[in-house]
Amino acid sequence: MTFSVSKALAPADREWAESLLPKLAAKFAAERDRVGSHIPYIAEDGVYKDLKDVSDPAWWTNGFWPGILWQMFKATGDEAYVKPAREVEQTLMDVIDTDFMGLHHDVGFMWLLSAVADYRLTGDEKAKNRGLAAATLLAGRFNPEARFIRAWNLPDSEGWAIIDSMLNIQILFWASEVTGDPRFADIARMHADTLSHTAVRPDGSCNHIVDLDTTTGELRHTPGGQGYESGSSWTRGQSWAIYGYALAAHHSGKQGYLDVAKKVAHYFVANVALTDDKSLVDFRAPAEPVYWDALADVITACGLLEIAEQVPELERPLYLKWAVRLLRAVESNWCDWDPSRDGLVQMCTGCYANSHDREVPMMYADYYFVEAVLRLQDKAARLW
Repeated sequence: MTFSVSKALAPADREWAESLLPKLAAKFAAERDRVGSHIPYIAEDGVYKDLKDVSDPAWWTNGFWPGILWQMFKATGDEAYVKPAREVEQTLMDVIDTDFMGLHHDVGFMWLLSAVADYRLTGDEKAKNRGLAAATLLAGRFNPEARFIRAWNLPDSEGWAIIDSMLNIQILFWASEVTGDPRFADIARMHADTLSHTAVRPDGSCNHIVDLDTTTGELRHTPGGQGYESGSSWTRGQSWAIYGYALAAHHSGKQGYLDVAKKVAHYFVANVALTDDKSLVDFRAPAEPVYWDALADVITACGLLEIAEQVPELERPLYLKWAVRLLRAVESNWCDWDPSRDGLVQMCTGCYANSHDREVPMMYADYYFVEAVLRLQDKAARLW
């Protein structure tokens, strides 16, 4: 029997989650009608001005808008979400011709939530082929000697791998599932194994970037990345690890991956409990100034719900309760429900050191909030 998250929730939490469904429908139907097949990113004063299909079609978050559209289609049955989602899907495929070198390890984010979502929900064979093209591109970045997938295309970064990639490798598990070819999943597992002992620390905190010897895979250095500095604890990096390893456990059946996800989750909630269930940008940054990141909260909530589906019944309440706590904190403190304004989740931060994307509404936080709330009601599409 399939585990029902909704039935496992406390009545008050179930009622709260149910109350959000019509608000999500109103918010994203209005955004869909305004944005259409453009690709939004950061809302400025309630308006999506920088449309990535115009400014940067290869941008790594460009799959999240069609992901929202597909999730809302699954939850509501409203066919009006399908056309713009497929038009974005076509835009992303065009990038392979127009800006191939702009693509890197983040193709999983881009195509899992667009073409693969289309195939999973509609069975469209063209969408399946597009997803397999992206999976093949990601597999081509694998270093077989050192057993990792290279991050980005920066000069002198041949040994770099990043914790974000744990979400991207889910497209490799999917590719093995639909083709029967084990090589994609083998790459995903080898990469996950490498990051589990180089990026994930014994206490459950994570490095964002690891610089590995390209022949041996030995850890050489841990560049600071998007957190405060090397050795700090970028909270969104922790959230990528939580959800990514939980998903890897789901696809591979490896208990070790679930154990990693749980270890990082315990570290995350122990820290966020100190700040009223709201996530800082970095758990190890100086006390001042204080910078927040709702992104880490909503991604972690999805990861906690994924863990809850895989652990024994007596363990589930911890993960379910914390998922709801994080989502309630985001909803009560940092959500703009006005359908006339673009952007739902506020106070998202891309990088500790940057001011231009600090504490702003980011569209991909909206995706994870939507996914998590729909999972609470057993209405979410499984897109990872």
